[in-house]
Amino acid sequence: MKIIMATSNMDKVREIRQMLEGTDLEILSLKEAGIRVGIEETGTSFDENAAIKAEAVRDATGQLAIADDSGLVIDYLDGAPGIYSSRYMGEDTSYTVKNQAILDQLKEAAPEQRSARFVCSMAIAWPDGHTDLYQGFMEGRIAYEIAGEGGFGYDPIFYLPEYGCTSAQLSPQEKNAISHRGKALRQVVEVLKQHRE
Repeated sequence: MKIIMATSNMDKVREIRQMLEGTDLEILSLKEAGIRVGIEETGTSFDENAAIKAEAVRDATGQLAIADDSGLVIDYLDGAPGIYSSRYMGEDTSYTVKNQAILDQLKEAAPEQRSARFVCSMAIAWPDGHTDLYQGFMEGRIAYEIAGEGGFGYDPIFYLPEYGCTSAQLSPQEKNAISHRGKALRQVVEVLKQHRE
């Protein structure tokens, strides 16, 4: 079963493919599916942006489409970068720069003030016109320094106290088992399996 994922972010596609190993669900990025559609993320929440992306692809193709909108929510920064996580400090700014900027902003924050979470909203836009939404969360805190080579984005500064390391220091399998995207995707996969049956 081929499903179009409303993203051009190949890091995200790679991560989702790892999570789908062993299923007969195949994810295609917009580029791989040969789809060119301009999508403006004008929503004010992760849910709204996920729905906007999935519905744009569904409307352009007539096919079932899924999309996720995810990001890092930092309590000390009043929820920033939040829905602007990928566009924080400009889309072309490297995550090395973004991560260091966040660490700099939190240098006065006490340990108990460094709470943060990754949030993922995943939308299924069905061919009949309706859209379902699913959420996943991963709780942690902002580290004191950049650490780890795995993952992508903000993973090197997202510290998981119960693991004693950042999410960039976990293996892909460990991360996918507990990540916000993994939790949301497992719900989506269950729904797609039921739909097929």
